Amino acid sequence: MADTETEQTPAAPTSRQLAAARAFVAEHGKPAKAVVERIGRAGARVVLVGADGALGDVVVPSSQTGQALVEAIDDIEPAEWDAETVGATAIGAKHRRRMAGPLARR
Repeated sequence: MADTETEQTPAAPTSRQLAAARAFVAEHGKPAKAVVERIGRAGARVVLVGADGALGDVVVPSSQTGQALVEAIDDIEPAEWDAETVGATAIGAKHRRRMAGPLARR
């Protein structure tokens, strides 16, 4: 099976995707970090970590589009899930319960 990301020209980030990333940075401080993760046929997820440790994300059609999104915004630094990036996240109790699903709400 061929990798469709390498066969097609990647889509540029939309104005909506750029606006969402800029709004996240404005709300959670700069510089923000961004990790681009491929999520299969759906494309890629750009996980944002704000200066305050908050997490956010923007879903884009490909990893290349995600990289272009990160490069288009000066206040976002490209990152990997290394110790520095993981240590910069601040996941509160409310977010942990939300991630745990319905069983955690009993």
